[in-house]
Amino acid sequence: MADNGYANDALVSADWALEHLDDPSIRFVEVDVDTTIYDQGHLPGAVSWNWTTQLSDGLTRDIAGRAEFSRLLQQSGIGPDTTIVVYGDNQNWFAAWAYWQLKLYGHRAAKILDGGWKLWTARALPTTTDVPSYPATSYELPEPDFSLRAFRDDILPRLGDAGLSLVDVRSPAEFRGEVLAPPGLSETAQRAGHIPGAVSVPWAQTVGEDGTFKSAADLRALYAANGVSNDQDIITYCRIGERASHSWFVLHELLGYDRVRNYDGSWTEWGSMIGVPIEKG
Repeated sequence: MADNGYANDALVSADWALEHLDDPSIRFVEVDVDTTIYDQGHLPGAVSWNWTTQLSDGLTRDIAGRAEFSRLLQQSGIGPDTTIVVYGDNQNWFAAWAYWQLKLYGHRAAKILDGGWKLWTARALPTTTDVPSYPATSYELPEPDFSLRAFRDDILPRLGDAGLSLVDVRSPAEFRGEVLAPPGLSETAQRAGHIPGAVSVPWAQTVGEDGTFKSAADLRALYAANGVSNDQDIITYCRIGERASHSWFVLHELLGYDRVRNYDGSWTEWGSMIGVPIEKG
């Protein structure tokens, strides 16, 4: 892979993945917005994680708990020394969300397949419909460290604080309050708009036409043009947290910015709270 100036070794290329499809120390994991895509074809040896049922708790509207997430890794044949390479559709939206959760739970050996499913299929690289089976492990994750996660009470008292940079990664139409959600996606809030003081840096501006991430220089310039820099507390948000995970990955993992958190409650929570200010336009 070309040296794009990234701060951390958090990406693998399609060529690297192709060479490691049979590596027993690697587990490829597909996480898609459209949870039916995996059944139509996937990387040989890859397992599928369903973001709606396995990476979230539908009763509490929260991320998966430690016991549930541990069980998912065990069933996927993943141990503490396994390198997990996540990928998916929509330029790795939910792959980034899975990556972020792995980091919350302390699994250090995690990477994202640059370009995801889009690049893999565009290059006509090998796919299969066979579903693999791996021996279960006894891997138990530690309690989560939420230093990479933001909550509404981390934001509300600091509205207007110049040391806090709120990065809204949704589409411009969502940011302006013209629509509540992208077409075809159902989770919405009561009101449309954005958090007061937030800047609009859509996630899509961080990737190229082929779905791979832009160079560190280009990414740094993109955020600097919007007043986002490494000397601030940075909080990304979107609608339900997956696109914000994508931009969190760019800022924290690729650029190496120190204080970056993902507000996964995002607009679904903020836009529905009573007595909480919003902005439009």
